[in-house]
Amino acid sequence: MPRRPAGFTAAWSLAAAISGLYRLIGLAPPRFHWVASPAAAVMTVPVGVRPRPSEAVERMDDWPLPRRFSSLTNRLCWELDARVGRVHRLMEQLIRRQVRDSLSRSADRTLRGALHLAQGLPYRLRGVWEAQCVSWIAHYDALHRVAGVVFTPGQTRRLGLWAAAARSCGPWWPRQDVCVVSERPVAVHTEVWGDDGEVRLHRPDGPALRYADGWELYAWHGTDVPSWVITDPGVRRIEREPDVEVRRCAIERIGWASYIGRAGLRLVATAPDPGNPGAELRLYDMRRETRVLLAVNGSVERDGRRRRYGLTVPGFLDDPVAAAGWTYGLSAEQYSLLARRT
Repeated sequence: MPRRPAGFTAAWSLAAAISGLYRLIGLAPPRFHWVASPAAAVMTVPVGVRPRPSEAVERMDDWPLPRRFSSLTNRLCWELDARVGRVHRLMEQLIRRQVRDSLSRSADRTLRGALHLAQGLPYRLRGVWEAQCVSWIAHYDALHRVAGVVFTPGQTRRLGLWAAAARSCGPWWPRQDVCVVSERPVAVHTEVWGDDGEVRLHRPDGPALRYADGWELYAWHGTDVPSWVITDPGVRRIEREPDVEVRRCAIERIGWASYIGRAGLRLVATAPDPGNPGAELRLYDMRRETRVLLAVNGSVERDGRRRRYGLTVPGFLDDPVAAAGWTYGLSAEQYSLLARRT
């Protein structure tokens, strides 16, 4: 058992759990190397370790152990599903939707997205991510606690190893002789965005995700963005940004009405919005041979307000109603006949 480094939580429980998982695939417990963030995990090689060619960082997709751990979880899930039986089937479907699927979507829009996209981090290893994701663990735990499904002692022990690892750390990268383990973030900022309570990364005034070593990620309503989008979203920077999603987030950070004024966009035309009675459509000239349609959301936000937002449309459109129809794949006449949109 490795000596617990200062500042890392639940290291003893984690080492015992992962060591148990290694034994389940027929390997001796590895040496553990703790790091403060996922970035540190893939950018450094533990002292004294000479990774096999098949376990080099640039060949993560070819690592052999993640596939073995993925097979391990697939086999366990198959066994646990067999214990559910017909009497618990309706409860299983409810728990799958409200627990497993909801947690999976939340994880995809928070930690998985951060690992994959932030700073070009080469985090792939789809199999090991799915094995470590808390959603499937919570699913079977809820089946046992809420629905009363009984698992065998051996199944409970194996599920418990995965649960103990999930409670004790962030992601971990299993090699044959050494396992690199990342701490969890010290700060996570999210917003609710789904019907079943799903969350996604969002913070309008700082990093949405931050680790102890300073590695951080900025996000705007679930979209990973450069820090300037949150800290200094200037008009000139927006005009130079090639990524349309980053531009959109930066403009929303400023506010569409404010951006239009500060950028000096020329008003082309206005019209009542037939799909949203009482609201007005405003069409503006924009650079790059495009125009922007400023509209009001048809549905009420969680704070009770109707959000004003902009949509980029082709530069040949001169009629705001035609531009609104274009965003739905409709003509101006067809859009005018729509019931209230959302």
